[in-house]
Amino acid sequence: MRVAHLSRLVPLFSIGLMLVTAFAGCKSGNGDGSGGSGGRRQFLSMGTAPVGGAFPVVGGAIAEVLNEHKGEIDWKVQAKGTKGSQENIRRLQQGELELALSNAAITYFAVRGQGTWDKSYDMSAIATLAPNVAMFITRSDSGIKKIADLQGKRVIVGPAGAGFEMFVRPLVEAHGVAWDSFTQLNAPQSAAVDQLGDGSADAAFLGGAVPTGSITQASSTFDVYFVPLEPDVREKLIADYSFFHPAVVPAGTYKGLDEDYSGLNVGSMHLITSASQDEDLIYAITKTIWENREEIAAKHPAGKAINEKNVTRNTGTEYHPGAIRFYEEAGLWASAEGGAAEAAAATASEEADAASAEE
Repeated sequence: MRVAHLSRLVPLFSIGLMLVTAFAGCKSGNGDGSGGSGGRRQFLSMGTAPVGGAFPVVGGAIAEVLNEHKGEIDWKVQAKGTKGSQENIRRLQQGELELALSNAAITYFAVRGQGTWDKSYDMSAIATLAPNVAMFITRSDSGIKKIADLQGKRVIVGPAGAGFEMFVRPLVEAHGVAWDSFTQLNAPQSAAVDQLGDGSADAAFLGGAVPTGSITQASSTFDVYFVPLEPDVREKLIADYSFFHPAVVPAGTYKGLDEDYSGLNVGSMHLITSASQDEDLIYAITKTIWENREEIAAKHPAGKAINEKNVTRNTGTEYHPGAIRFYEEAGLWASAEGGAAEAAAATASEEADAASAEE
């Protein structure tokens, strides 16, 4: 009787095992972000930044468009708020994110294990997005007339933990100003304007889109002096760092700016991923973003930077093989190889269409 009873249980056990295996197989196609096709559902997380900057809204716009245009890979993309570029890079490396936005200067040093990074991070670029055109401003009565005058002053160099040091430090040091020769203050852009106004700071490094709201606010509140870059130093920075690109802010953009300002894009916003991410997945994502770039632009002005001259622009981080494959098919990659010449010819008219990339 016992043998007969067990013989009836064996088929039931086999069926149960098959169901568990099938369920596990379905689950493995959900949310691991490992790429591939065949219609499997994939949940992809995109790291952005805290609310208040451009990254959350740009990331949201890209996620919405990707979700509205699914191909063979049935993805679901969710834009997630983070602390910004540095956290995004670490979480990509740990496999906690599949996609992320970052400032190109911060990624540049991360992939090299330089600056404040303690090791190299295996990141790859998917698309270069909006530029971050920034400059030092001060009150016209501060006595600061050039970058060298920042020595011994109280200077706002960006929000705490945002990683601005990675592009501000090489800029000031190239002008002969040691990083520890002035007092570094941290504040978001709106607070920086207040501190300049009440005299608790002597100068501030502000930027983003052209025009930048904080600089407009400052110039309408008090007389602003726009600290110039030394022309030869500017050219050397562009030559030495692939994330620096020329940008000219036209006269009249801000109250008190009576002449064109020869400045810098100090690190574009760009979309990145782990270098180990699946090639077919990144190919499909790149293709979808490019083919629906006008929809992204309709949701946020940063989408206007997804164009032939900018999307494959070299910022010092290698592009992912999946992205390269699409750009080659679309005839966009040849322009990337000659991107240095195009970058050198960049003007503020191109920059003005883009959104802030301040995280």
